[in-house]
Amino acid sequence: MAKKQFKAESKRLLEMMINSIYTQREIFLRELVSNASDAIDKIYYKALSDDQLVFNKEDYYIKVTADKASRTLTITDTGIGMTKEDLENNLGIIAKSGSLAFKKENELKDGHNIIGQFGVGFYSAFMVADVVTVTSRALGSDEAFRWESKGADGYTITSCEKDAVGTEITLTIKENTEDDQYDEYLEEYRLKSIIKKYSDFIRYPIKMDVKGQRPVEGSENELEDYQEEQTVNSMVPIWRKNKNELTAEDYENFYFEKRYGFDKPIKHVHISADGAVVYNAILFIPENTPFDYYTKEYEKGLELYSNGVLIMDKCADLLPDYFSFVKGMVDSEDLSLNISREMLQHDRQLKLIAKNIKNKIKGQLQSLLKEEREKYDQFYKSFGRQLKFGVYSEYGANKDVLQDLLMFYSSTEKKQVTLDEYVSRMPEDQKYIYYASGGSIDRIEKLPQTEMVADKGYEILYFTDDIDEFAIKMIMSYKEKEFKSVSSGDLGLQGDSEENASEVEENDSKELFEHMAGILSGKVKNVKASKRLKSHPVCLSTEGELTIEMEKILQAMPNSQDVKADKVLEINVNHEVFQSLKDAYSNDKEKLNLYTNLLYNQALLIEGLPIQDPVAFTNDLCKIMV
Repeated sequence: MAKKQFKAESKRLLEMMINSIYTQREIFLRELVSNASDAIDKIYYKALSDDQLVFNKEDYYIKVTADKASRTLTITDTGIGMTKEDLENNLGIIAKSGSLAFKKENELKDGHNIIGQFGVGFYSAFMVADVVTVTSRALGSDEAFRWESKGADGYTITSCEKDAVGTEITLTIKENTEDDQYDEYLEEYRLKSIIKKYSDFIRYPIKMDVKGQRPVEGSENELEDYQEEQTVNSMVPIWRKNKNELTAEDYENFYFEKRYGFDKPIKHVHISADGAVVYNAILFIPENTPFDYYTKEYEKGLELYSNGVLIMDKCADLLPDYFSFVKGMVDSEDLSLNISREMLQHDRQLKLIAKNIKNKIKGQLQSLLKEEREKYDQFYKSFGRQLKFGVYSEYGANKDVLQDLLMFYSSTEKKQVTLDEYVSRMPEDQKYIYYASGGSIDRIEKLPQTEMVADKGYEILYFTDDIDEFAIKMIMSYKEKEFKSVSSGDLGLQGDSEENASEVEENDSKELFEHMAGILSGKVKNVKASKRLKSHPVCLSTEGELTIEMEKILQAMPNSQDVKADKVLEINVNHEVFQSLKDAYSNDKEKLNLYTNLLYNQALLIEGLPIQDPVAFTNDLCKIMV
C-alpha cells in the first residue's frame, strides 16, 4: 500500500489548514455536515433525471457519533458516495471541488442547490484530528474504498467493505495540550451546540445517539441511563420561522451556513408577504465586496424556492443590476416547481416579487443611511460604485431610485455626504451644485479651478471614481439645482468685481489671446482671461458636456476613437506671469511662443494629462534658465 503525496501547492495549503486557517476550530463540523448534505443533494438531483432511482427523503440522513474510548468522531451520510477516482480527485487535491465538478459535468442550472465543496472545507478536519479516514461506497457500485491521511505527509487509498451506499468520515481527535482542549469535540453537549449553531437549517436529519436518564421500571427513586437516537437539527427553514423567535445571530449563522459570503452581513431583511403574491424572503446586504464582484464571472441572483424546494440557484430576475450585491433567498408557494427559466422571465408573480424586493432593499439602505451612518459608510465604500453604475446605465432610467443613496466627498465637511445634505446647506445666492473631478482627494484639493468657488465659501463635491461624472450627467439636476463642474466654461458667478476686471482685461488683450490661440492651434479651442483663478497663473477649462476627466476615461478604453474635450487655456490676468506675456507680445514674439507652450504644458501637468513632446518641454525650460 503505497502512500501518495499531495501536490506541492496542496501540501502548503494543508499545512496552513492544520495550523488553523479558521479562527474558530469548531467550524470543521459545519463544513463536514454541509458536505454530507451536498452528497445527499446529488442523489436527489440524479433522481430527477433517472426514472430507476426513487428519492425517498425519509431514507436519507446524517449521523454524528462520538467515541471517547477510541477518541474518534464519525460523520456518516447516506449520500451519493465516492469511487476510488472520486477520492483521488476530490481529496487528493486541496480546493478541488467535487460538488462543483458534479455541477459543471451535469450542466446543473435548476434543481437542488449543490454548494458544498470537498476541498478546503473538508480539510478543516485536520484542525482537530491527527488522522482522517474516509470510507465510501458510490451509488451504483458494489466496491468501497478507504482514504486515509495523517496530514501533509500524504494519503493512502485501499479497498474495503461497506454495506451501504454513502460516506463515513472518521476523525481521530488530537490529544489535549496546555492551550487547546480537543476533548470538547467528543462531548455530546458540545457537538449538539455546534450543530444547532451552524447546521440547524440543513434539510436532512442530523442524528446523534443522545444519553438520558429514566426511572427504573418498578422503582420510584432509582434511575437508569439510556441512549436513544435523536434528530438534533430543526430542519425548519429559517424563513418560515416567526421573526420574533429569531436573533441577529440566527440570521448571521444562516448567512454563513448558506455560504453567501465570508464577511458579516451589514443588514438583513426578513420578508413575509401575504398579499397579491405570497412569499417569504431573507435578504442580506454584505459588508465587503466579493473578490470577483466587478468581473464578468460574478453571477447575481437570489436562491428561488417553490414551497421549500429549490428551483434556481441564482435567479437573476429577482434583482436589478444596481442591487446585484444583495444575497439571500425567496420562497413562494405561487410558483410552479417545474417552472423553467424561460417561463420565469414572463411570470407575473415573479415580477411582482422582484418589484417588492427592489423597494425593500432601497428602504433598508435609506434606513441604514439615516439611522446607522457608520454602517452605511462601510457599505458605500464597498458598493457605492455599483449604485453609480446603476444611475448611469439604461440612460438614467433608475436615477430616481438611486440618487438619494449616492454620496460624494465634501470639500467643507471632509467626509462623504449625500446630495440632499449638500443642497440643504447651499446659500441662497448659490445657483449650482459644484463638483471637481480627479484621481484622488489630495489631487483635487490642489486644482487651481477650485479657487474661485472655494473663495465664495461654496461647498464642492469631489468626484474620484471614473463613473462619477457620467452618472451625474444622467441625473442632470437634483432638487432643481443643476450640477456644475469647477472646470466648466461658465461658473455662474457673475457680478464679482474681479470677474468684471478680467473681462475688461480680456477685451484689452484680445489680440494677445488670439495670438496665443494660434500658437496652440489644434490643442485648445480658445485662450482667455480667467474668472476663476486667484493665485495660480494658468489652468485648463472645458466647453461642452465632455470634461477633461471624462476624456481621460474614454481615452483609456479600447476603440476610444481619440475622443477629446474642447479645452480652453485660461490665464490669470492678476498674476505677474500675465505681465511677462504682454511684454513678450509687444517686444519678442519668439519668447511669447516659448511662454505659451510652457503655460500650456504646465496646465496639462496640473490636469494629469500627458505632455505630447516631453523633450521639447524640457528644452523650453532650459531656455528660460539661461
